[in-house]
Amino acid sequence: MAGRALSFRDWLRLSAALLLALVVIAALRWRHDIVQATLDPKIPFQTYRPPAAPDFALAAAWALLPPHPDAAGPTDPPADVFFVHPTTFDGGRDWNGPIDNAKANRVLVGAMLPNYAQPYARAGRLFAPRYRQASLYTALTLRDDARDARRFAYGDVRRAFDYFLDHFNQGRPVIVVGVEQGGALVDRLMREELAARPTLIKRLAAVYVVDATVLAADHGPKSPLPACTQAGQPRCILGWNQEFAFDQADIRRVFERSLVWGANDQLEGVQGRPILCVNPMLGAESNALAPERLNRGAVAAADLESATRPAFLSRQVSTQCVDGILRVSAPRSPTLKEHGGWLDRLKEPAFNLFYADEEADAAARVAGLLREPDYVAPVVAQPAQ
Repeated sequence: MAGRALSFRDWLRLSAALLLALVVIAALRWRHDIVQATLDPKIPFQTYRPPAAPDFALAAAWALLPPHPDAAGPTDPPADVFFVHPTTFDGGRDWNGPIDNAKANRVLVGAMLPNYAQPYARAGRLFAPRYRQASLYTALTLRDDARDARRFAYGDVRRAFDYFLDHFNQGRPVIVVGVEQGGALVDRLMREELAARPTLIKRLAAVYVVDATVLAADHGPKSPLPACTQAGQPRCILGWNQEFAFDQADIRRVFERSLVWGANDQLEGVQGRPILCVNPMLGAESNALAPERLNRGAVAAADLESATRPAFLSRQVSTQCVDGILRVSAPRSPTLKEHGGWLDRLKEPAFNLFYADEEADAAARVAGLLREPDYVAPVVAQPAQ
């Protein structure tokens, strides 16, 4: 007996099911492109009206600010830390994020500051400006508009640093830290500030450019800011771009898509030039393998209060600089794994594999600076009433 012929309604149901399946498959296949398209402001940067500029005379313009920023107290650590945070703003209608964007600030306060700024709290008072950061979308495209947005973000960071030096620092030792987007901005900032204020190097304990691409040639032995060659050495830069050793696609992407500051402060590709790699576990520019036993401690410090010292997970990873990339082994602890969706994984992770390494390194470089014969201690100022 022959089977029942499909009715018109059956054909409609079957067609709808097939169409739905095709839509689902297409959405999965091109989901990253779809998300990326939603982050595109779809307006040229030249005609874009950016958010209001931060006023660094106001506490609201700082994500981290000491109680008495203009004068350190007797129990404060010896240095001041100027910290430029990584990307936390996804994008959408804006090329550059407003400093009061709620979602971006939740990521900043909940994940980025506890993991990447707090390692330096024992060495210095923390100052972290809120700036009109370039959106995450600008890291997904090489369009000129995206480069313009990154150059625009630099203007806020430069103004914040000048305000920090002129009103808060009072001649104390300085540590400058930038992570990811913040690291690229710090690289340019130090080049321009050391040219404008040559004596700044005398009180510069160290510069940390974390998980960002920096050209090695800009930090040779005779440059104003050389790469660190040994632990405890002051007045030098530690810079590294970290990738898991097993992730060859991400390693290739560094060379193919990273942007560095070129002539006339234009952002340009690496173009085969050597990349700076100072191993944070060795505290030196070196191609030597740093075994797991040297890893002082990683942390997953998301949502911890600033006064809470996180528990360290020691001996988690080995590291080695290979062709300018800090190649990192897979962490042992399951808490040190990237979580969340595609956009979350494009940001800095909510853990720091080198938290304790950076903490100890910063303290040693401040101590090294204080021992320098040409270091001049500041005159102690009283807090403003």
